[in-house]
Amino acid sequence: MHTKNNTKTLMLLSALYSIVFVFAAISPTSRAVWVAEILPVVGVLGIIWWVSRSFAFSKTSYVLMFVWIVMHTIGSKYTFANVPFDWFNELIGSQDRNHFDRVAHFSIGFYAYPIAEYLLKRHAVKPAIAMLFGLFAIMSLAAGYEIIEWWYAEIAGGEEGIAFLGSQGDIWDAQKDMLMDTLGAISSLFLLSVQRRVFSSSHAK
Repeated sequence: MHTKNNTKTLMLLSALYSIVFVFAAISPTSRAVWVAEILPVVGVLGIIWWVSRSFAFSKTSYVLMFVWIVMHTIGSKYTFANVPFDWFNELIGSQDRNHFDRVAHFSIGFYAYPIAEYLLKRHAVKPAIAMLFGLFAIMSLAAGYEIIEWWYAEIAGGEEGIAFLGSQGDIWDAQKDMLMDTLGAISSLFLLSVQRRVFSSSHAK
């Protein structure tokens, strides 16, 4: 359903994000890494606005989509291995690795929610099909992005390539990142399932 309130949510989130964008653009750790990391963010934001011209996602969808946009932009400023995230690393008892990138990858999975929502509302497919498509879409995207990271790191080389890759010496970094993407997708689809049940129950009364 296309509602003005949902459009206002998108405008408000975009306005708040512009502050984060300006913050990240000022004196990043590596300007080359910042450009490489911010391009997909700008692309995703553009796609969200383009799709929203004819289809308004729910407020939940918009909030979930902006979680990754904000986190990835912050990562672009510091490089993911150097984001000030000590409080979380200490919370999970990890002093040898910055887990900001893992959390950011988890938030990528949140996009399974709007993908499934779009299919449910626009194409009226069965919920199981919509959710499986959302999950598999994220898993495919995760694999594709890891290939792009490897490609860019090979071309850039040196410290810039290492900073962009963000593996921090973990030989299983790509696989763990894809796992986090998948877990994020499963979590967001579980949320969608619960919300649909609550909504259906309230209308059945």
